Amino acid sequence: MTRIDKLKGFIKNNDEALIITNEVNIGYFSGFFHSEGYLLVTSENSYLIVDFRYAEAAEKKSSGCKVVMYSKLSQDLLDILSKEEIKSVFFEADSITVSRFEFFKKFLAQHKIECIADQKLCKHIADIRVIKDSTEIEKIQKAQNIAEKAYLEVLNYVKPGVSEKEIAARLDYLMNIYGAECKSFDLITITGKKTSLPHGVPSDGIVKEGDFFTFDFGAVYEGYHSDTTRTVAVKYATDKMTEIYNIVLKAQLAALEKIKPGVKCSEVDKTARDIISEHGYGKFFGHATGHGVGLDIHEAPSVSPRGEVVLKSGMVITDEPGIYLPNEFGVRIEDMLCVTEEGYKNFVSLPKELIIV
Repeated sequence: MTRIDKLKGFIKNNDEALIITNEVNIGYFSGFFHSEGYLLVTSENSYLIVDFRYAEAAEKKSSGCKVVMYSKLSQDLLDILSKEEIKSVFFEADSITVSRFEFFKKFLAQHKIECIADQKLCKHIADIRVIKDSTEIEKIQKAQNIAEKAYLEVLNYVKPGVSEKEIAARLDYLMNIYGAECKSFDLITITGKKTSLPHGVPSDGIVKEGDFFTFDFGAVYEGYHSDTTRTVAVKYATDKMTEIYNIVLKAQLAALEKIKPGVKCSEVDKTARDIISEHGYGKFFGHATGHGVGLDIHEAPSVSPRGEVVLKSGMVITDEPGIYLPNEFGVRIEDMLCVTEEGYKNFVSLPKELIIV
């Protein structure tokens, strides 16, 4: 109810309503995740509109809204809007397709109901979701624990002669065995020169002695994601590999120390970026230092040079600077943490010093 009450804060007049179409947002506000239907919110009431396949489960799992099983979605929506005497309906511009919005705009205009889709509702929802409550934080920590357990086991398979795909498959399998609903994203398990690709894709490439091996991985638990990156060396690391690793580690630790309420996300990014630039590798760090994590793997806030959001207690972000040297190797170290009143709580317990396997 607290989440829906916050959502209703967007409504200024009794003749306005919100139609939430994003599946993740529907689940966040109603407590029930499903793939077909909408959440309709008025100043007084909330309706979770689902089809036959989800009606029984929605009754059991949803909270703070009335479950409506539709027979024809557009007509059933219109019936509720008419009953509530709604004149204006707001949609999430980021989620609804142009064709779907145009359909509603034309259909509802026939009944003198205006349709509006702009960034204001999206920003309102993002501002609500960006602060995680204790239950969300617990689920993110559980997702992280699952991912870490699987990672520590799969490290035993990182050895010369093993393929990137095999390691990815083992990691995915182990996370599922240990309780993950699924992986947070397509796993990045890459070796050798491919580690210079920030989002390299596992292939039949074979691990060799003297390689860096990059793991970017995460698990999903009850809808919530984890996200971690570790770079390890196989059998040995050259002086240059060690040098680059330590620069990234220095930047990552400095950014961590910057994180606390009242600090702009751009300041956290600058802290890491300045260290990498001071060592002459600024042009080889081309992505943001971090991003928000929760029901989506990438969500607000953005920890980037343009990140104007001021950190607040309850925000969950990553800290993941990197250096990527084309046709040589790359290093990224990523933690996921929750901003607290005192600073931050790190979800990740894995060591960050260079590990040689």
